[in-house]
Amino acid sequence: MEGVLMYYLPRYYPCQFCMTRQFGNESSYIRVLHAAPLTGGIDVYENGNNIARNLRYRGFTPYIKLPPKRYNINAYPTGTSTNPLSSRTVDISPGGIYTLAAIGTPPNVELYPIPDVRPQMQSGMANIRFVNLSPDTPPVDIMLPDGRVLFSNTGYRGITNYIPAAPGRYTLQAKVTGTNRIILTVPNIVLRQDKNYTFYLVGLSRGEPGLQLLIPLDGSTYLW
Repeated sequence: MEGVLMYYLPRYYPCQFCMTRQFGNESSYIRVLHAAPLTGGIDVYENGNNIARNLRYRGFTPYIKLPPKRYNINAYPTGTSTNPLSSRTVDISPGGIYTLAAIGTPPNVELYPIPDVRPQMQSGMANIRFVNLSPDTPPVDIMLPDGRVLFSNTGYRGITNYIPAAPGRYTLQAKVTGTNRIILTVPNIVLRQDKNYTFYLVGLSRGEPGLQLLIPLDGSTYLW
């Protein structure tokens, strides 16, 4: 679906509301994002422990505090515990912050870890980056209406580096790389100084649910 004006700001969970387990000073953090269109609610388990229950499409969990080590992670349709939609091993590094995204479409759903790195912050600026999680969308450029390109040629599962951006209100466009075809326009994006944001492109460019841009505040802003 082209030209949809869609901007979705997930709930912000400040650190005091993180799901916490006490493991000492080298703890790491992980949250789960449900970015798999055409997939119902999911339950996610790490080493048999539930970290997401009935997480719906476009939803994020709060960050959960975990000790750094290797985890076996499974995602199941909500209410089941056999025949996982996806299973994978994830290595969590000391002090790391991660978003674990369920991506793809059935029967090819996968769990995709995205490091929430801590970029250097320029005084008075924000940091932004782009992640393409739309399984049927070709590589895209993220640009301003005046034609300035912020992120270029980012394909499915692509993760850009952070770039600094002045605080303010923006309209962004997603354009198929190498063409003039605008597939998404997102107005009224507000960036605040000293914050880190990731723009997650989710949904389908040739079907429903259509393309949307999810813009959560990254844990690297407030988890220390």
